[in-house]
Amino acid sequence: MTKVLIVYATDYGNTEKMAKAIASGVTSVLGTEVEVKFAEDVTEDDVIASDAVIVGSPVHMGSPDWRVKKFIDQVCGPLWIKDSLIGKVGAVFATGGGYGNTGGGAELTMLALLNNFAELGMVMVPLPKITPGYPLGGLQWGPYGRSAGENMEQTGVTEQRLEAAKYHGANVARVAAALAGKELFAK
Repeated sequence: MTKVLIVYATDYGNTEKMAKAIASGVTSVLGTEVEVKFAEDVTEDDVIASDAVIVGSPVHMGSPDWRVKKFIDQVCGPLWIKDSLIGKVGAVFATGGGYGNTGGGAELTMLALLNNFAELGMVMVPLPKITPGYPLGGLQWGPYGRSAGENMEQTGVTEQRLEAAKYHGANVARVAAALAGKELFAK
């Protein structure tokens, strides 16, 4: 059984909505189970037991939420010291508003998280532009849920914008299943 852990923080429920959409994609892949947890509730054991970790964050001033950063520092940091995450699969997603159509720093937030995954030695899964839903809810780094209109009017993450998230979950599950138990990197 391939195990995927989805870790997230949420302020207004938008990131949680994205996490649930991603989880539905994960469970669409046979032989895969998913656990969805708030960042502050995740333990080292949760991460070790997973084949893939998908981290989602609302955008805060163009960067990840403090609770997600705390998870990276306090849970993943000690695992980095032990080389425990090398070869595991990692992926990211974000939610944000912002003026125009930029998602209020979603790209910067996802890049910051992917930087942490690279440091941890994880195999990162991108979001290809051929992914269904990509034009409304995707960047090459992962899906993002735009939660406000062009003039900052609150819209929440719409169902149309969740399509890419679902497919991202399925992609991560398939990659994790293909790589589970394999020694990928020289020691």
